[in-house]
Amino acid sequence: MGPLRTEAIVLRSLRYGEADRILHLYTPMRGRVSAIAKGVRRTRSRFGGRLEPFSLVDLQLHEGRSDLLTVTGADTIRAHAHLRDAAAALDAAGRACDAVARLFESGDPHPEVFHLLGNELRLLEDEPAMATLANQLAFRLKLLVAAGFGPQLSACASCGEREHLVGFSGAAGGVVCEACEASAFALDEGAHGFMVQALGRPLAQTPQTELRALRQVERAVTDLAEHHGHVRLRAAAAG
Repeated sequence: MGPLRTEAIVLRSLRYGEADRILHLYTPMRGRVSAIAKGVRRTRSRFGGRLEPFSLVDLQLHEGRSDLLTVTGADTIRAHAHLRDAAAALDAAGRACDAVARLFESGDPHPEVFHLLGNELRLLEDEPAMATLANQLAFRLKLLVAAGFGPQLSACASCGEREHLVGFSGAAGGVVCEACEASAFALDEGAHGFMVQALGRPLAQTPQTELRALRQVERAVTDLAEHHGHVRLRAAAAG
């Protein structure tokens, strides 16, 4: 208990009372935390606009007896203000933050998730044209890997067969062969290739493929999150 200083990304901001806000934050070493910013909605608040969603901030927090921290100081590292100049980029940023909030609800440290989300927000701000369905799915695939249930793509997730991989099973955890496809959905070669490439490349080099394949990838991501993370992700927006 006592003072705490940390970098954080503001995932969400909710009105509370007459002048306060409850912030959902993602930090490198404390994971997801919640904090109250008292008086932040007043015109003369010392926090100004530093605690807007998507902002990367350096926070001073007070940790008391409850799980809700109190913001005592805030400095902006990067506001990502230009995200609001492009509707698609703003929407993709919101979905990225929502996916992190749903998949990583606990206070466990995942610094790689903090940096991945920071990279995604910078990319969307600097290159709004990257706010595509392919980019959103590449980001979510990397999140699943960080959560510990990334897809098995090199061999059948049920029997280990490396040939004739024709389907995907969320319950099994990845691609499946012809002999094990009973509980799977059909997976095109383009969808399989996209997942392999997306996981092997930086977000700025997200591969492209046809919409049919991307929808199969989205189903794979959704099924993995539900079966292994017990989380229902918001649908990715076609951009």
